[in-house]
Amino acid sequence: MNKAVSTKNAPAAIGPYSQAIRSGSTVYVSGQIPIDPATGKFVSDDVREQTRQVLTNVKHILEAAGMTMGNVVQATVYLADIADFTAMNEVYAEFFAEPYPARAAVQVAALPRGARVEIGVTAAE
Repeated sequence: MNKAVSTKNAPAAIGPYSQAIRSGSTVYVSGQIPIDPATGKFVSDDVREQTRQVLTNVKHILEAAGMTMGNVVQATVYLADIADFTAMNEVYAEFFAEPYPARAAVQVAALPRGARVEIGVTAAE
């Protein structure tokens, strides 16, 4: 049975989806964009700060599910500009330890609300 995971420490969904879904021992976190849940606005236009906020949102959602970033087995990173890959990667490395999750990173034509980065993860117990 699927169960929605939700926390006020991360931005509310901006569409008909859940922040995350727990299915058995796996949690699927929806793609997060750099919205500060306290203000409802982007933290800045800087990709490093946006990445930090995105991963902080992911972390809070995982905590609401009883997990940590150490439970992440897979991540998908969407970048509005692949030239931001190195800057995003520097911040990304602050949130994960070895063994690092499997990951894909791709450039997309556009992201919701003009974000520069969006990240979704899958975590397992």
